Order: sequence, then C-alpha cells, then structure tokens
Amino acid sequence: QVRLVESGGGLVQPGGSLRLSCVASGSIFSIHYMAWYRQAPGKERELVAAITSGGTTNYADSVKGRFTISRDNAKNTVYLQMISLKPEDTAVYSCNARGSATITSGFNSWGQGTQVTVSS
Repeated sequence: QVRLVESGGGLVQPGGSLRLSCVASGSIFSIHYMAWYRQAPGKERELVAAITSGGTTNYADSVKGRFTISRDNAKNTVYLQMISLKPEDTAVYSCNARGSATITSGFNSWGQGTQVTVSS
C-alpha cells in the first residue's frame, strides 16, 4: 500500500504564491508518474500538472507559465510551485502517483487533498 500526504495549501491573495508538496511512502519499488489534480466546487477534477520519472512534464493550458511541477526521486516527493495565483485557481489539490510496488505489481494512489483558496 502506498500512501500520499500533501501539504502546503492555504489562503492566499490574488497574485500570491504557494508551494505544494506530496510525499509518497509505503511499499514502493519505483514511481513512474506523479501528478497534481484539482477539483473546484461544482466542477470535474482536472489535471493540473504531471511529471514522469525521467522529468518530462505536462501542464494544463490554464496554468502554463505560472505553475511548475518538480520531483525529488530520492525522497519520493513531488512539488507544485504556484505563482501569480488567480481566484479561479481555488480548488482542492490532490496528488496522484503511479508506479510499481514490487517487480510484478503496480499501484495508483491518491492523496487526501489540500485546499487552495485564492481570495482578497
């Protein structure tokens, strides 16, 4: 079982910055893919940013140029640096990790989510 724990959410004014962290622990052989998703009230969950073990990244168009995803493979940790935050970035941000728990079994785990609120 792989557990993900997010941190770093909170209340910030428009134009402000936040840095989210997500640490994976448990039975981990390797993590191929880590990503941040978000879900605002009344909306579907959407992919914000993703990063592979090799460092390839992918971003939603709405956050390109403002958000940066990075990872520390040695620490099984993924980060999301967010700048120039807008009220429409308000959502619950959840971490997702996919990989191998053993040589023959995989995992697809989610964190509990952290609230990000952008408001004056």
